[in-house]
Amino acid sequence: MKFGLFDHVDVNNRPLAQEFDERLEFVSAADEAGFYCYHVAEHHATPLNMVPVPGVYLGAVARATTNIRLGPLCYLLPLYTPLRLIEEICILDHLSHGRLDIGVGRGVSPFELKYHDVDPDATRPIFRECLEAVVYGLSHDVLDHQGDNYSYADVPMELRPLQKLHPPIWYPTNHVEGGKFGGENGYHFVTLGGVDFARAGVESFKEALAKRGRPGDGGDGGFKEGAAVGIMRHLVIAETEDEALKRAEPAYRAWEASLTKLWRVNSVPGPNIAQFIPPTLAEAQQRGSVVVGTAETVKETLAAHAEALGLNYMVLGFYFGDIAHGHALESMQRFASDVMPALETM
Repeated sequence: MKFGLFDHVDVNNRPLAQEFDERLEFVSAADEAGFYCYHVAEHHATPLNMVPVPGVYLGAVARATTNIRLGPLCYLLPLYTPLRLIEEICILDHLSHGRLDIGVGRGVSPFELKYHDVDPDATRPIFRECLEAVVYGLSHDVLDHQGDNYSYADVPMELRPLQKLHPPIWYPTNHVEGGKFGGENGYHFVTLGGVDFARAGVESFKEALAKRGRPGDGGDGGFKEGAAVGIMRHLVIAETEDEALKRAEPAYRAWEASLTKLWRVNSVPGPNIAQFIPPTLAEAQQRGSVVVGTAETVKETLAAHAEALGLNYMVLGFYFGDIAHGHALESMQRFASDVMPALETM
């Protein structure tokens, strides 16, 4: 079992420059603690994400760390042109000395897509075509692509990724069809939600990956199964259950408000992910998406989730909402010292 970090880098109650400095300190500490990868979101025009250009932010993270892998989870492909994204990926792969991972997706928020003048209903074919062109350009000396949305002829790929054939690709999804797509391509897989909600997508991915019989061209990432099979959890760990709850309650409330802002101000129901991101911490704990308590409580809960779904990866959010910098650090470090060693052998 491997463990990574997930971060929306959502707005908190500190100045943004301070928030960035604190995040770099946090990721540097996680690097020293032995976490596998630092995954960062991409969202636009929302307090949920203050690094809507993840490549710029990750360039700083790359130079502040040594071993931890890093990457967007995920790049919203309909908002990029393939050639532009190929160039960014190559730069980041070299800045990080070959530690870049590439998450890809279509985007879950129609408001964010529309802000970029992209029709949310048209993103599926755009996503597939952009991904095809990006993967081709990363693994060839010349980019040639003729499609409905992009056209390239004999574009020299002077910038090449450090990793061959290209950095590992991650496909986060909570859909059965998405799980199948990820497995068929040998991508790394991460999902959300409680155990019962996540089960169908996880099984779909595993079945498709087994049928493929090999990892993707980005490699197996050190996962003996050929790819990551992961789930995301928010965590708050403290000396006592009461203290952990005291820290988690306001942090979750602030994070959930940022998450749902665009849906609330436009007076519409949330996207599919809103089905398993409940409005209160108590409901989130009940469903299993947030785990709060002592290190022993967290260890037992995560072990049960991993065993029930047959996971080999967990991506953990310690830093969210307006949680204090010191509290986020403490949760991460308690996990690294008191939880991670026991679960790594699963």
